[in-house]
Amino acid sequence: MELHILSGKLWFPPVEEALSDGLLAIGGDLSEERLLLAYRNGIFPWFEDEVPLWWSPNPRFVLLPEKLKVSKSMQSILRKNIFQFTFNKNFEEVITNCQQVKRHDQDGTWITQEVRNAYINLHKKGFAISGEAWKNNQLVGGLYGVLLGKVFFGESMFSTESNASKFAFIKLVEQLKIKDIQLIDCQVYTQHLESLGAEMIDRREFQRLLKEYI
Repeated sequence: MELHILSGKLWFPPVEEALSDGLLAIGGDLSEERLLLAYRNGIFPWFEDEVPLWWSPNPRFVLLPEKLKVSKSMQSILRKNIFQFTFNKNFEEVITNCQQVKRHDQDGTWITQEVRNAYINLHKKGFAISGEAWKNNQLVGGLYGVLLGKVFFGESMFSTESNASKFAFIKLVEQLKIKDIQLIDCQVYTQHLESLGAEMIDRREFQRLLKEYI
């Protein structure tokens, strides 16, 4: 397969044409229309050197909300009310923290100012949401993503306190279950999310679920 180079045309190649690592295309922009088209087709952006890279990995890492796992230690944290949760109350601060937090396995961040501005725009339009964890009135964890139909596409999370991001994730999933969300896209494997119940599924099954729930 050859890597597709995107121009100004609002279009993506079929996800089956992605390279073995999931990379499908390079270039294009982060307009609202292109981002929403990407998510509806099971494609997400990830940056390198300021250039948009578009991905559709196989298999896909997802969480079915009813399969959420809450460990005994996290159940204890939830009972003790160590953190407080809010839904979609401070999106800009969440994405800013995701942009700035230092990660052990990364030299920098893929969340450029262009990415930040694009998702803030999606939030203002009602497509992007966040979940926040607070401690002593300070934001200590959270995550954000895109919500389309009955699918939540998780993008990034951060934590400045141990277990704060897990807490925010668990509480957000519980909130989404109330809203009848049927699928949470976690994109690529992490041990952190596997411990919470996320699993790998074939890309064809993922695409089928998108068609059913969006």
